[in-house]
Amino acid sequence: MGVPIGHVSDSLDNVTSQLSQHLPTTHTRRPRGPTLPAHRLPDLPGRVAIPGQSRGAPGTRPPLEWFNDAPGPDAERALLSCLHSARWARLVAGHRPYPDTASLLAAADEATYDLSPEEIAEALASEPLPSLPEDAYSAAHTALNAAHAAYEAKFGHVFVICLDGVPEPEVLDRVLEDIRSRLANDPHDEQAITRDQLRLLARERLNDALKGREELREQPR
Repeated sequence: MGVPIGHVSDSLDNVTSQLSQHLPTTHTRRPRGPTLPAHRLPDLPGRVAIPGQSRGAPGTRPPLEWFNDAPGPDAERALLSCLHSARWARLVAGHRPYPDTASLLAAADEATYDLSPEEIAEALASEPLPSLPEDAYSAAHTALNAAHAAYEAKFGHVFVICLDGVPEPEVLDRVLEDIRSRLANDPHDEQAITRDQLRLLARERLNDALKGREELREQPR
């Protein structure tokens, strides 16, 4: 049974007005990747990563070069770390080789636009909730839990948002503001927003992997 949206909005208003009084002035670095409790983490069997360790070390290859030359199944498994859609991974891997990162990111964008509603649902099923600063005030987590429950009850899938470029002190307010705003959307409008947020998330993760900013490890098959 979903949480009434009006009740969630009141809770969010109360929490937001108190955040400045309770949140510390400094925050730890926001971790990337899944941040759900263990029972909510997506299961991505066979996931591998685009090697990101080549940052001038001798004997290593640039990640884009590895990606262009990797066998198809390896390249697709690497892409599933960025967006868990089998067709998206096939589309992006199938257009190799890419001359530069910009071309790869453009192809990733285009492949997201080509996904059907069912394929978007497949990707959403493995998405974690937005990550928050580790020292966020506990009342904010309580309000967000209620908001996420209301969102999932209305739209039938997890709330996703790309936080790339959002300063650390503004992350919590941005998530609170966006989930409250998007709860008022009709399903058709929210579907379009969700697709675009997935596109931005996939782009961010792929760009991070290519630049070696994430330590992504091969998962057991």
